[in-house]
Amino acid sequence: MAFRNVVKGTVFLGGGAVAAVFGLSHLTDKRKASITSVEAAEPIKSSIQNELPPREAQLLTLQKTKEFDVLVIGGGATGCGCALDAVSRGLKTALVEKDDFSSGTSSRSTKLIHGGVRYLQKAIMNLDIEQYKLVKEALHERANLLEIAPHLSAPLPIMLPVYKWWQLPYYWIGIKAYDLVAGSQCLRSSYILSKSKALGLFPMLRKDKLVGAIVYYDGQHNDARMNLAIALTAARYGAATANYTEVVRLLRKIDPESGKELVCGARCRDILTGQEFDVRAKCVINATGPFTDSVRKMDDQEVKNICQPSAGVHIVMPGYYSPDNMGLLDPATSDGRVIFFLPWEKMTIAGTTDTPTEVTHHPIPTDEDINFILTEVRNYLSSDVEVRRGDVLAAWSGIRPLVTNPNSKDTQSISRNHVVDVSESGLVTIAGGKWTTYRSMAEDTLDAAVKAHNLKAGPCRTVGLFLEGGQDWSPTLYIRLVQDYGLESEVAQHLAATYGDQAFEVAKLAKVTGKRWPIVGKRLVSEFPYIEAEVKYALREYACTAVDVISRRTRLAFLNVQAAEEALPRIVDIMAKELNWKEQRKKEELETAKKFLYYEMGYKSRSEQLTDRSEINLSPSDVDRYTKRFHKFDKDKKGFITILDVQHVLENINVHMDANNLHEILNEVDLNKNGQVELNEFLQLRYFRVVIKWHVKEVDNAMDDPLWELTTCRL
Repeated sequence: MAFRNVVKGTVFLGGGAVAAVFGLSHLTDKRKASITSVEAAEPIKSSIQNELPPREAQLLTLQKTKEFDVLVIGGGATGCGCALDAVSRGLKTALVEKDDFSSGTSSRSTKLIHGGVRYLQKAIMNLDIEQYKLVKEALHERANLLEIAPHLSAPLPIMLPVYKWWQLPYYWIGIKAYDLVAGSQCLRSSYILSKSKALGLFPMLRKDKLVGAIVYYDGQHNDARMNLAIALTAARYGAATANYTEVVRLLRKIDPESGKELVCGARCRDILTGQEFDVRAKCVINATGPFTDSVRKMDDQEVKNICQPSAGVHIVMPGYYSPDNMGLLDPATSDGRVIFFLPWEKMTIAGTTDTPTEVTHHPIPTDEDINFILTEVRNYLSSDVEVRRGDVLAAWSGIRPLVTNPNSKDTQSISRNHVVDVSESGLVTIAGGKWTTYRSMAEDTLDAAVKAHNLKAGPCRTVGLFLEGGQDWSPTLYIRLVQDYGLESEVAQHLAATYGDQAFEVAKLAKVTGKRWPIVGKRLVSEFPYIEAEVKYALREYACTAVDVISRRTRLAFLNVQAAEEALPRIVDIMAKELNWKEQRKKEELETAKKFLYYEMGYKSRSEQLTDRSEINLSPSDVDRYTKRFHKFDKDKKGFITILDVQHVLENINVHMDANNLHEILNEVDLNKNGQVELNEFLQLRYFRVVIKWHVKEVDNAMDDPLWELTTCRL
């Protein structure tokens, strides 16, 4: 009865919020407010290329073209969005990226396509028209992105658990306002859950004091693949795009009419070969995210900074930490930040932090941020769920290019609105914004560029324009892959969800396994559906390094750093054969990729879980003896020992031990708390309260000791 009364009470309490939403809606500009559905623009007259030009051909086009209409600097979501917008308007377009497409912020997001629930809260509470416009715009873009890339994106229900009765109507009002602002583009109506139903959907939730929950819908996507799809679509429409192409300096000319010095292109360098060349263009667009100010200073050394970078750290944990299709939002963490806990690629993502940082090409997740996220996760999960530090399978840091006053210190209150700036020399800069609004940011940027440089261009045509792989995708496409090519169902689903209607091109490259089933498609690592054919196909998608393959063409590095490291040798071998790499290049690729995993993907943090108190003081002969013993347990050569391995040994010598006791023993030895005992930990047993002494008589002479027995003792 109390639950029903609270729900009924929201009808009266929600009136003010609803009125505020309607009041704000009348203040927005007509163009934004009038959007009610996603409608495709006029068909693009330029033909689409069936085959993507190789990178070498793209570089040649950059060098040989006398003058482009538009040169975009930056291959993130916004930069690629600008290139697609420009080429689809009929402009001769070029794009250069210093690293790989989506190598920066655009591949290190929370993987959400969202309007911003917390921004709407600020808009209502403060009657902030700018925050409201941001939410309204983002919700329209959310709908568009889900439509133009259905293979890479999907709606995701997100649960907001409530632990105080008064919060239930408060949050319900806010979420209903979110639905209201979305209007006809609302993915699905939000709803309230009782405590029992909330636990039924999310059984790992903390039960005590839980009074109910609210579920609302946002979108989720594969961010790096989405960014790549935008770049590939631009290339198919004729944009000359090249990754690993650095801007050394901006080119200038004197305008004969005004006498002003204008930016007219850029001196570029192919990082892979060292070759330098000029790319001339009527308009240069700076879409470099966190590096916005560095490009602006190429234009004017005295210009003031407009970006304040903020670091957002995410961690990846095993899939069992969350339901398959239900996310979790913690709206008020211990320090006021919002934490998401989301299923993604059959794993669980937790994040993000929001702290001021320095701009770097290689952001590194810190232990402090990782531990903060883990602490917040523990606060929301049941005490029955042991949240282990070693279950962090990967971690990364992304740098948000927030637009702010350079004197501001509070990045949490900075608006995510974007800014388009045209300098006196004609350099067009797009800064700020967020992943979801990349398309509208690009539209605003090209509108400004066309006006500032008097470019002859048609209207924006990217609303409803399908991205690479989305045109002929269907939810059942994977079945054809299974039936026509003999792929495993899991692999086929992965290919369909990654490449869309281009999945058949990947399947054609798959080699016969020699098994009855699957017929084709050898996996790179057993626990993930990535296959060797994807490495070959990655080269067609402009992958140039092993890091490109493990982090952005596939997402192995973002899902499990150890699995990525395991797959590296085979990936490098395949690339070497296709690209004619010498042994030295193969060695360099392996070293660079391992360094990337170690620092940028959290392997360093994971490896250093062994504390200083656990130093090994064994003689070489002891190390050799215990190493051989370790391998006797690890018969499958996994590189670690599990409870199951120990149980098998105990069964062989007719020793029985309670599973719970065995779990406690191994947990004591398991220093990095990942549910596995690695060799390093095995060699350090005598430094802990728990010591495994095995006494076996004439059962296994290979184990060295004459008599074995499982005991515990205090040293």
